[in-house]
Amino acid sequence: MGLERTIEHLKKFDAHERIILLDESLATVALAAEGLGVEPDRIAKSLSFRSNEGPMMIVVSGEARIDNRKFKDHFQQKARMLRAEETTELLGMQVGGVCPFALPEDIPVYLDISLKKYETVFPSCGAINSAIELTPEELELFSRFTEWVDVTK
Repeated sequence: MGLERTIEHLKKFDAHERIILLDESLATVALAAEGLGVEPDRIAKSLSFRSNEGPMMIVVSGEARIDNRKFKDHFQQKARMLRAEETTELLGMQVGGVCPFALPEDIPVYLDISLKKYETVFPSCGAINSAIELTPEELELFSRFTEWVDVTK
C-alpha cells in the first residue's frame, strides 16, 4: 500500500531504484540500523501527530526524542501522536513503515534539525522492510517538506 505509492512518487525524482528492500523487518530504529549496517541515529524516524488542523508528520533522527516544551512552543499545542490505527487510516501506511513520501497533499512534513548532522540518513519507504539512503537536501525535496524545526531533545 505505502510502498507502491512511494515507488511511484520517487520515480518523479529518478530515485525509485535506490529503494532498499530486505527480507527482514526494519520496523524499529534498532532493526533498521542492524539491517542496514548503520548507527541507529542515522535512521530517519517518521512520527505522526494530531494537530488542530489535522495529521502532521515530523521526521527526526533515530535516537532523538520529542521535547514536549519545544514542540508546544513551535506548534502552540501539545504533542499528541496518532494511534496506530489512525496512522494506517490517515497515512495509508503501517506503523514501522511510515515514511514522509507520497502522503496526502494536506499533511505537512516537518524535518527536525537532528537530521542535519549526517551526510545521509535512512527513512522508510512505506513498508516495514524498506528504506532509502538520502542526503538532507534530497529528503527536503522528496518529502515536499514544510520547514526545518527544532523539536527534539
